[in-house]
Amino acid sequence: MTKFLTKSAPSLGALVAILAFLHGIPAHAQGNTVSWVSNTGDDSSICGAPSVACRTLQVAVNKTTPGGIVAVADPGDYDGLTITKSINISDDGAGDAHIRPFETGPNIAINAGVGDVISLRGLMIDGEGRGTTGIQINSSSAVHIQNCVIRNFQGHTVFGGSGFGIAFVPTHNSQLFVSDTIIFNNGTATLTGGILVEPQAAISSDVVLDRVHLENNVDGLLIDGLVASGPGSHVVVRDSVMSGNAGNGIHAVTVPGQSPAFVFVEHSSMVRNGAAGVLADGPGATVLLNDNSITRNGTGISATNGGQLFSYGNNKNNNNVGAEGAPTGFFSQM
Repeated sequence: MTKFLTKSAPSLGALVAILAFLHGIPAHAQGNTVSWVSNTGDDSSICGAPSVACRTLQVAVNKTTPGGIVAVADPGDYDGLTITKSINISDDGAGDAHIRPFETGPNIAINAGVGDVISLRGLMIDGEGRGTTGIQINSSSAVHIQNCVIRNFQGHTVFGGSGFGIAFVPTHNSQLFVSDTIIFNNGTATLTGGILVEPQAAISSDVVLDRVHLENNVDGLLIDGLVASGPGSHVVVRDSVMSGNAGNGIHAVTVPGQSPAFVFVEHSSMVRNGAAGVLADGPGATVLLNDNSITRNGTGISATNGGQLFSYGNNKNNNNVGAEGAPTGFFSQM
């Protein structure tokens, strides 16, 4: 009897294939834990090894399980993509993985869900003077950007672009971490530039910038609380440089009844920015300054419309082109 059952019963693999067929799902739809892209790849490949790499990042991401890795096998031009799940995209020394712009949207759009974590490392994200935004983060739990170059997003007016290197515009509580990255030559109009932090709902958006260079943009870092009410933005900037921007090095702005824009800046340099090295504009705009160098700006520091600038008493703010400016208050050191 046992022998008869063994011969007649379908194997476990056959059952999986039958169920997959009945439900319209490929039997091997699990995807890769690691996928590869190559300048000479083929999107019809399985992408699970450098020898069978995909050609485009979007297809490689689609073929990768949530939380998996997409690795760049060799340098070259790659099209942009949309990310809707946890994923890690990495170029660890293969050469420049040059992410080219779309005409009407960001090079990389992140529309992931609550709990999703995205990592981007080693990428060259270039707007070529016509792209709108390098990385636009609409939704995710956390995004980590490391060792990237983000440049030349001029926000072409024909396509209604905004001109930002990174636009962090979350619709639910989210975090952004950027380290060892240079962001330059972005923006063409007021309130555009290197990094935008602008929550779109009554949420909390938390940002940490560590060893980031924001250079030659319109505004270097813009923390904007004008769009929504709620907890607002809390930004920490450490060991970073905001230099050569046409507008402000750091610009925190809000109005009564809208989100606060809070930023803590330490061990950083705001140098040769056309407007203010640091500007706090509006009653919910608050900047804390600890051990920074602020020099050769149009104005050193400025607080307007109820904005607040607090110093720990150890900043170097001098030799600016116009007024040095003064903090609105001081914190004693512990």
